[in-house]
Amino acid sequence: MKTNMGDYTVLLDANVLYPAPIRDIMLQLAVEDLFRAKWTADIHREWIEALLRNEPHRKRAALERTRDLMDKATRDALITGYEPLISCLDLPDPDDRHVLAAIVGRYDVIVTQNLQDFPQNVLKPYGIEVQHPDDFLANHLNLMPGKFCVAVRKVRARLKNPPYSVEDYLATLTRQGLVVTVAELEQYSQLI
Repeated sequence: MKTNMGDYTVLLDANVLYPAPIRDIMLQLAVEDLFRAKWTADIHREWIEALLRNEPHRKRAALERTRDLMDKATRDALITGYEPLISCLDLPDPDDRHVLAAIVGRYDVIVTQNLQDFPQNVLKPYGIEVQHPDDFLANHLNLMPGKFCVAVRKVRARLKNPPYSVEDYLATLTRQGLVVTVAELEQYSQLI
């Protein structure tokens, strides 16, 4: 891991941006400079299309507004110029090649819930790791608990309709599969 955490660059896969609770915490941590978040137009398209497919009541314009706000809130997050590499790459799921092609944006780790789609033997030559969001978040919490808790407190404070108690918020994160992160966060409940 890099010594200056703000230089540690993370590609967030669509399945990490799809659920609002995980997206919110990841973006706030990036805004707080715990790491640099990256994504592509294809990753945006993928999470937005999945939400529209699975939750037809959603409005495309609202999701596109979220996308635009994400791009503005984080420094140099949108990777471009990766498209020519897509056809040259080999992954178990060819539909994920666009994620690896984003290597032109120079990231250190892919954070995804689909670890099996990014085998270590394929990523190693590129110097890229793959981590599940729960492991990634728990690691960052352990590295910088104060800054991490400040970010979580800000995310929770924005949830007003309805407001979330610490217990409610942690239960939401648990339902998102962030079990290890929540277990670690519980010791800091007074700070979040």
